[in-house]
Amino acid sequence: MIKVFLLVSETLNITLVLKNIYFFNTKKIIVYTSYFQTKPNRCRRYLPKTQTSHATNSYFIKFVLRQPLSFKSHRPRFLKNSTQPTKFITMNTHQHSLDRVQELKNFDDAKLGVKGLVDSGITAIPRFFIHPPETLSDLKRPETGARPESNIIPTIDLGGVESELRSTIVEKIGRASRELGFFQVVNHGIDVEVLERLIGGIKAFHEQPTEVKARVYRREMKTGVSFFSNVDLFQSKAASWRDTLQVRLGPTLPELDEIPEICRKEVVEWNEHVKQLGELLMGLLCEGLGVEIGRLKEMTFLEGRVMVAHYYPYCPQPDLTVGITSHTDPGALTILLQDQVGGLQVKYGEEWVDVKPVPGALVINIGDILQILSNDEYRSVEHRVFANPSQEPRISVAVFFNPGDKDCLCGPFPELISPEKPAVFRPFTYMDYIRRFFTKELDGKSLVNYYRLSGTEKTE
Repeated sequence: MIKVFLLVSETLNITLVLKNIYFFNTKKIIVYTSYFQTKPNRCRRYLPKTQTSHATNSYFIKFVLRQPLSFKSHRPRFLKNSTQPTKFITMNTHQHSLDRVQELKNFDDAKLGVKGLVDSGITAIPRFFIHPPETLSDLKRPETGARPESNIIPTIDLGGVESELRSTIVEKIGRASRELGFFQVVNHGIDVEVLERLIGGIKAFHEQPTEVKARVYRREMKTGVSFFSNVDLFQSKAASWRDTLQVRLGPTLPELDEIPEICRKEVVEWNEHVKQLGELLMGLLCEGLGVEIGRLKEMTFLEGRVMVAHYYPYCPQPDLTVGITSHTDPGALTILLQDQVGGLQVKYGEEWVDVKPVPGALVINIGDILQILSNDEYRSVEHRVFANPSQEPRISVAVFFNPGDKDCLCGPFPELISPEKPAVFRPFTYMDYIRRFFTKELDGKSLVNYYRLSGTEKTE
């Protein structure tokens, strides 16, 4: 028996994935596509002696076949002289374009993820990954001499944070948070071996067979664990070239059986360490604002921790898409572990600067909510990731520190409001913010500005 999966390519040709098997001496072919599920008669007409089947186990993009394929003795004519197993055969054919929404649904239903597309052998990205010209033109790197220095993102040593050095560390963190919204930290109390184990565990999860990952492919978080491609897949103008494993870390972990076994130990270990570091950083950030050290903890920002572990596989057309589009983060702050592949950029004025990987360092950035709580003192800054042109995948693990109390009221701290500096944001509930966040695409600072009072626009 042969199972044939129909796949969409950028040129909208049909690719037959033959899975290293032959057509001859085969009496049954199973074709997986939503079209054949609903149009069995068409299937029989186009592929004689073919059995229809549901696509629940196909894990390949479903495609509407518009022209018949030519078979002779159950063997395609383009394999007539072939004596070796063939994985990918492409045939030119005319067909109507699928509606974009249907294409996205087909991709999501297939539970492939971007890694599955790469594994299928595509050489051109599907069209819904292609970003508009205004986005792509901004991705073109200027000449090296014209670019701001990449080391503009400071690396702050947290060693001695409980000594007389604390005030110096607070001053450095406060300055970076006001001017850049990003900084890196070293001597943060987490061993390099812990970081390496986490990167290895996340990489191992994403490189499992598609059918294994598909068991947790979902867009809802009822179990506390989900695997998906593009959180804003159905809201964005174009999809981005990455897959994500998301795990709710706080206030308590999901049932351990829900966390994929291949990275379970690493995730549990990471949660303990990142919680402690998050509490330390929130205290330092509060000190930098002149408010009580435990203020953010009291607002439950330590309880709403969410981990997103991104996998950016090789992209065959990196100039046509992105790894993640320009956006800002929710919550108070983000702690990011990135591997050594690189690709993260931060908006600095009208330019983009690289956040170069520093061995053993963690990247810290201010979230939208903390910019609002600080009454514009701290900055939540746009950042993005290039599509990965390297054969080596890029791995990054971010933890967002959101309030556990979704009904908590967010607005500038009263201590930071005065006649000389009135409030520049209106109060709102975090639930209102998060509802808006997940019903829009990732697109810069639109939510911060949504809550900004008229006439208080910040000048960069």
